[in-house]
Amino acid sequence: MSPSTRGRSIPMIGRAAELATLSDVVGRPPAVAFLEGEAGAGKTTLIGALATAVRGRNLWMAVGTCQPLPEPFPYGPLLDCLGRAGDRVRHPDPVTGALRGHLPELADLLPPAPPPLDRPEAERHRMFRAVCALVRALGQAVLVVEDVHWADEDTRQVLRFLLADPPPGLSLVMTYRREELPGDAPLVPVVHPPLEVTTVHLGLRPFEEPEVRALIETMTGAGVSESFATAVLHETGGIPFVVAETARALRGGLVDAKGDDAVARRLLATVDVPVLVQESLLERLNRLSEPERAVAEAAAVLGDAAPAEILTAVAGSPGVHPVVSLVRAGVLAEGPPNRYGLRHDMARRAVYAALPGPRRRELHGAAARVLADVAGWPVARLAEHCAEAGMPREWLRYSESAADVAAEANDMSAAADLLSRVVSDRDVPAEDLNRLAAKLCGYALAGLPDADVITRIEALQSDPRLVTDVRGEVRLCFGTLLVRESRLDRGCAEIAHAIELLGDQPERIASGMALLSVPYLDIVTAADQREWLPRVEDLLAQLPRRPARTAVLATVLGGRVIVGDPAGWDRITLLPAPDDLDDPAEIRHLARAHTNLADACSWIGHDGQGRTFLRTGLALASRAGAPYVVATAEATAARLDWLAGEWSGLAERARALIEVYSPLPHITNELNLVVGWLAAARGDWLTAEHGFHAALDIHPTAVIPVAVAAAGGMAAMLLSREDTAARGHAERGLALLRAKGSWAWTAEIVPQAVACYLADDEIGAARQLVAEAEEGLNGIDAPSAWTALTVCRAHVAAAVGERDDAEQHYRDAQLRYDELGQRYRAAQCADKAARVTGAEPSVFRELAVTFDALGATVDAARCRHHVRSTGTVIPSVRGRRSYGTQLSPREHDVARLLANGHTNREIAQALFISRRTVEDHVANVLRKLAAPSRHDVRL
Repeated sequence: MSPSTRGRSIPMIGRAAELATLSDVVGRPPAVAFLEGEAGAGKTTLIGALATAVRGRNLWMAVGTCQPLPEPFPYGPLLDCLGRAGDRVRHPDPVTGALRGHLPELADLLPPAPPPLDRPEAERHRMFRAVCALVRALGQAVLVVEDVHWADEDTRQVLRFLLADPPPGLSLVMTYRREELPGDAPLVPVVHPPLEVTTVHLGLRPFEEPEVRALIETMTGAGVSESFATAVLHETGGIPFVVAETARALRGGLVDAKGDDAVARRLLATVDVPVLVQESLLERLNRLSEPERAVAEAAAVLGDAAPAEILTAVAGSPGVHPVVSLVRAGVLAEGPPNRYGLRHDMARRAVYAALPGPRRRELHGAAARVLADVAGWPVARLAEHCAEAGMPREWLRYSESAADVAAEANDMSAAADLLSRVVSDRDVPAEDLNRLAAKLCGYALAGLPDADVITRIEALQSDPRLVTDVRGEVRLCFGTLLVRESRLDRGCAEIAHAIELLGDQPERIASGMALLSVPYLDIVTAADQREWLPRVEDLLAQLPRRPARTAVLATVLGGRVIVGDPAGWDRITLLPAPDDLDDPAEIRHLARAHTNLADACSWIGHDGQGRTFLRTGLALASRAGAPYVVATAEATAARLDWLAGEWSGLAERARALIEVYSPLPHITNELNLVVGWLAAARGDWLTAEHGFHAALDIHPTAVIPVAVAAAGGMAAMLLSREDTAARGHAERGLALLRAKGSWAWTAEIVPQAVACYLADDEIGAARQLVAEAEEGLNGIDAPSAWTALTVCRAHVAAAVGERDDAEQHYRDAQLRYDELGQRYRAAQCADKAARVTGAEPSVFRELAVTFDALGATVDAARCRHHVRSTGTVIPSVRGRRSYGTQLSPREHDVARLLANGHTNREIAQALFISRRTVEDHVANVLRKLAAPSRHDVRL
């Protein structure tokens, strides 16, 4: 790097092969190594690692650095090296006396200085001989000359002289930047060492994503996601020095470093260009000619790589010669073929920040004029240039056009962001503002707008330029977005206020009322919701436009089905067929209708129909661009997969989606529920507890069935561990269910509550709850709930000793769950039936296999424990396999629980094995994973 960047320590990452080659070469003198790399590539770091590697190998090593001085000192880097060789000089050649005046630190060791010579060229030749003789006197030595591209001519001549006949013990390493060489080679004219000299040429390439990730994690001590590392790679070009300086700037701010690419880019945008990076880049910029600097500034303003002709036109520079020079100098790089831009985004930001305001405005204006005639140039970029150039009418026109282009490409979030910036401008004419505000609402509701967009929509409500109808539409949009974020009280109030403002817009009024009638959100009481629904149905019948009817049906149909309303199925026929639609907005509404119906079906036990609705909804959402619909669908799909026992990779998928949809609590709550369910079935109590608490305690009443199911999951898990806290969670879920009055969700809480009452010997309370649920389910279409009621009856019968009745109820429930496609619940009923009748050990062995296939570790372990308790030996089908250094299935279970922080006692309880057995497994896990302690176990 330039002098301003030297001295900053960068960890040695990703250069193991180069280090091994260098270390090998310098150990076989005579040798020469040429190390090429652009500024910041890590040449100095590699040389430092080389010094460490050769230490102790009886190799003496010295490093001298060339400096970018207007009049560099002759022989400077070589004299720096030789001046450190005091303890190596033995019996130097008389000619080395010529160096006494140049090396005062060695004056006592060198022969007397010879008399001066008459001719300068003869003096130089003697100087060359003196350097070579002193190097020869050092014995086996490694000399490193850094930044040879800045070497003075005398140093170059000596290096060529050395290489023509190198001393037998010399290993010479030279580093350089190709883009700053005065010619085509490090030493010009090109020198060819003798054949007996080991010669190697190494090049340091920029880092790729794994190396960027490793460097950031090493410097910050924080875990970094792949997408975050990719964003840093884009920002820095993978240049190690720039990556390292970015990591230094990020220290303490990596809370979002596990997020997706968009989150990473937002975080990086808040980080100022590190001072050392800026100084280094501007130092190079100051060495450019005026036309070259103008092109570099134009590249910073354009942002995207551009053809040479566009760069020079924006810069006002005739011809493409400045572009050619900048590419050769490494300031510009060719991205797509024949397009050129600054090496990385950090460089662009540094150059852009250094532009004086008037110059920046001038270049943006030039860019707007030049690019207006370029076909296919991104319209959003044109809008940005017009905004920065102070061209308001053009900015408005291009921004609206860019939003429309984004919407046509199904990028509703980008469309909403573009328009939200325009409507926030106080100078936009009222007519344009009202038109764009209405557009913005549509885009925002179809996409996943970020917090800035929502804030702008909130501020827009009070803009005096809005007419009443548009103000009502904006308020309705804002209220809906608040509901999506689970800010229910305020969202409800905003929607109610919007309905008052939308006096002559029945379509919008119906949409608002439909949302207030949704039964699974805790917006209003169940009684209030029952009052809203008839009003919505009346308005629905009056709506003349089919798209408006589809929009309202998308909200109310799922609401009716999810509470088990049998009439809801007949109303589904009012939806248009997917093939009959061509309006993108109506397609998005139909996609929402199908995914809402899928969600509703999954809660009441129509799982097969739910998957059909889900497939159609996702296809429609992909067709028209509806990321919010996709978000709800992915959460529903995860829950359906859990119900169906399709658990492979499900936990990882759910966690990834939680990161993606973190701004949407009702989506993440549902995904956390799935994480909790899976972890509980695998004995990972800590993860399960975290998942259930996240689903239940973060906006706990956002989606009532999710909260009820989380309470039920927590109760079931604690009950299996004989924890008396189980009952409190069960009663909390029951309270939510009763307050909402929807017994269609019985399956998620009533069996758990009944089991808690029976564990406390409160048979009367259990029977009373069963009777209450049965009454609540009268006339309700909810197969899961009715099946769960059968399980409850089985629990009660088993508790009072009516084993035959209990077995029959469990078998009936097993059959029904099988018909519903809910494999795990069916297997649990089969297990219960076998236990209540005292089935043969072989039955439990088969059940263990079934549970293992699902991934239900705890249930499988419980079955095997039962078999062992009968004194029966569990045979191995193929004989005991030797796993060698690989983890056995049981060791893998133990390792997973260890990695999540469980104690030996908890592992023994989860896997139904003794603590002594757990200790043996833990020892094997630590040995096989080479983990120093249980806290270091990672899978």
